[in-house]
Amino acid sequence: MAKTSLDSKVIDTLRDLPDMIPVFREFYQDWTIRVFNREQHECRNYLSPNRREFYKALFITKGSGVFTMGLKTYYIDEPTLLYIHPNDIISWKNLSEDPGGYYVLFKKDFINHHLQLKAVIDKFGLFTQKDRSVIRLTESEVPRITQYFEKMQEEELSGGDFREDAMQALLQLLMVESMKLARYPKPDSVTEDYTHVHHFFNLLETETAGINYSAPIRIKTAKEFAGVLNMHPNYLNALLKKHTGQNASTHIRNRILDEAKALLIQTDWSLQEIGYSIGFAEQPNFNQFFKKNTGFTPAEFRRNS
Repeated sequence: MAKTSLDSKVIDTLRDLPDMIPVFREFYQDWTIRVFNREQHECRNYLSPNRREFYKALFITKGSGVFTMGLKTYYIDEPTLLYIHPNDIISWKNLSEDPGGYYVLFKKDFINHHLQLKAVIDKFGLFTQKDRSVIRLTESEVPRITQYFEKMQEEELSGGDFREDAMQALLQLLMVESMKLARYPKPDSVTEDYTHVHHFFNLLETETAGINYSAPIRIKTAKEFAGVLNMHPNYLNALLKKHTGQNASTHIRNRILDEAKALLIQTDWSLQEIGYSIGFAEQPNFNQFFKKNTGFTPAEFRRNS
């Protein structure tokens, strides 16, 4: 894997590292586009506050659940298409045990290698214009959309030399068809609790999105985050525990660990530079933090990776 220059001291986004992002951990091999059948690879309950390296088009034909994108929540109990940008803060809660449909994941590099696909994505704004990202379908329209996912999966499994060319063309057709059928449901109301949770993860993402040696992480404790959010730390912890199963300190720690792993693998920065960037003025403190939470020293993790 190519490493960044020492001069840049910046890393823009998390890469595909095992155990770093809570969604689709098992699929972080060397791929650019993947298609999954929801009956075989169900989207379990999750909250994904982190940047992802992939775009996702999710097609739900059976089952029901609650999908949240940013501060918009949708109760889904009929056929629905969802276009999810890598930077979206999303959550999904299953309300039934009979999933149906497909989802396709494709990386930013895949778009950059297929400029016609990029042009269609930019033109229709399905991933970026949030009022277009959720599309309601009728049962009679399901076969028309299903065919594109089935053909993409068929091309992926074929292993042919031009499978990615065919899959990107099918993605374009899927988006064109989506625009022809588009009915955009109004989001359901968002609770005050979820608003607070969203603001926490948005702040956490903002604090870690542009890690830079000249501008290290400013805040990294639950008390500091609660102060910025104008709430008591105990209230923040209670909200996060209720909605995610983990308190603020755990989310902050895991996010800092994610960035530390990415920096260790993808840059030539010294351990002292990495530690300082993620909020540790003294390298021994960084070493202790990293080993306590991973079982490896930063140097061992870098060598093993």
